[in-house]
Amino acid sequence: MRIPLPPVGLPEHLVALAREFTEGGREPAEPRDAATVILQRPGAGGEPEVYLLRRHVTMDFAGGMAVFPGGGVDPRDYDHEVAWAGPAPEEWAARLGTTEDVARALVCAAVRETFEESGVLLAGPSADEVVADTTGEDWEADRHALESRALSLTDFLDRRGLVLRTDLLGIWSAWLTPVMEPKRYRTWFFVAQLPEGQVTRDVSTESSEVVWLSADEAVAQADREELAMLPPTYLTCLEVASLGTVDAVLAASRGRRAEMFMPEVEEHEDGWTLSMPEHLRPMVLARRES
Repeated sequence: MRIPLPPVGLPEHLVALAREFTEGGREPAEPRDAATVILQRPGAGGEPEVYLLRRHVTMDFAGGMAVFPGGGVDPRDYDHEVAWAGPAPEEWAARLGTTEDVARALVCAAVRETFEESGVLLAGPSADEVVADTTGEDWEADRHALESRALSLTDFLDRRGLVLRTDLLGIWSAWLTPVMEPKRYRTWFFVAQLPEGQVTRDVSTESSEVVWLSADEAVAQADREELAMLPPTYLTCLEVASLGTVDAVLAASRGRRAEMFMPEVEEHEDGWTLSMPEHLRPMVLARRES
């Protein structure tokens, strides 16, 4: 569902449903760990453009919504160690607010899902290199095998002699699906820049179309109800747009630590809405008033 942001109100049936969960009348679904990547490139004017997929309307979670590449952690994302460049797993664990094994799996899931859903691979033959082209038939065969779970990321990288370039990822935020949703995720948001030489491809079986949009235009289209987004995607695009450049977004990510945020129903003078991280509220209200 698309949750309105202030000052637009939540439908009464959702408010009532949320109350049932918070008052103990219903048990919320157990959330699953997931990772998503805000893949960026500089636009014509230097502004950050983001890669968005519109999920099929038939999908049982976020159907019809514009989302970043991402998905749930596969149990095999916990597999044996692979060559690893960038911050050590224990550092990722501290910044993601998780145990070391979960942090490793989240980073692997972020890289795997980005490759599965866009064809972009954050890995290289060494700690100083990144794969330049993944458009060949052999790469596509491996991508299909990863997507179908016939191949694990660790085996894929091992077989190709590749190093996981975790240094190409930055941390952005973490969101927990509200209690009233029947399908819930603990999703860690990462940021990355499109590697030089690589291109995105419309390859995901879960999306009906893909698009590169400036983060500001993505927000504008959502405001005009031309593009449906869940609050975390909308708020992320809004914040990314405010920073002005891809370099500024990546720089901001280096000092971040993920704090899991779960939107809750809150009352406003115009009705009910979902809460948001306090540091984003002034930005949203300014947008609504402009």
